[in-house]
Amino acid sequence: MTQDWWHFDPDNLAAIVLMALATFACRAGGYVLFRQITPSPLIRAILSYIPGTLFVSFVIPAMLKGGLQSMVGAAATVAAMIATRNISAGIGAGVLAAWAVYLFK
Repeated sequence: MTQDWWHFDPDNLAAIVLMALATFACRAGGYVLFRQITPSPLIRAILSYIPGTLFVSFVIPAMLKGGLQSMVGAAATVAAMIATRNISAGIGAGVLAAWAVYLFK
């Protein structure tokens, strides 16, 4: 009895292809738009803050939902990043702090 490991559903394939096209359209649309117009300095300044605000809008709710372990890990990450300016040190400090809270809880 052989298993058919290569079987795929056409509906799933269509969904994947359509989502890939939608993602490409969103990304390419920005380039096409900004070739046609020249944004003002105010618009450029506003757009430069978007990645940071999106990051905060994803991280803060997850951190609050995670409880004490997440908050201690985040605080240790921020403290290590301020002290060392090293991403690896920040990640390591955050993981170790969250792990310590988990072990001693």
